Amino acid sequence: LSGAVWLALWAATRIVRPIGRLVRMADRVSAGELDARVEVHKDDGELGALARSMNHMTAQLQTQRDDLIETNKQFDRRRRFTEAVLSGVSAGVVGVSADGRVTIVNRFAAELLGVDGARLIGAPIAGVLPELQPVLESAAQSEHEAAAQIELERGGRRRTVNVRIAADEVEGERSFVVTFDDITQLISAQRNAAWADVAQRIAHEIK
Repeated sequence: LSGAVWLALWAATRIVRPIGRLVRMADRVSAGELDARVEVHKDDGELGALARSMNHMTAQLQTQRDDLIETNKQFDRRRRFTEAVLSGVSAGVVGVSADGRVTIVNRFAAELLGVDGARLIGAPIAGVLPELQPVLESAAQSEHEAAAQIELERGGRRRTVNVRIAADEVEGERSFVVTFDDITQLISAQRNAAWADVAQRIAHEIK
């Protein structure tokens, strides 16, 4: 009877011990420790095969997580680089998604629209810049970029702006990049030059 009890305990220990190792490993993995591995012994039998499968699974999860972290870091570096480049551009730049929402805006565009740039992200472009809607529809229907000259009135100030919209298609969805050039002073200078020329001609005729 003692021998039978001892053999039963020994057999139970052989079964329970690898299960306990698997449970401890599963607890560590659920806590986020994807580098956790379970020891596999030759006498583990089918539980050893299960342990090797779990080790392989956690190794794959760890590799995929590391790849995702590195990809996110690359996206973040590219985003910061893009923002740094756009912040130094003298023209206004606004990114518009396929569903018509603002995805990116630089400092000059925010100043031109008289709105905080952070508040523009995610806002519908039709509400932020309704004057742009006809040009945006033209760009959506055309394979090439669309250009127009629009009048903006913000904060009691009226400006003449050159607009160019370039479309980009990724996985069947079209997004747009809108650039603004404030030509108000240029037009004013051209008008002043034209009036100066007219004045000179009138003065010449009077003489």
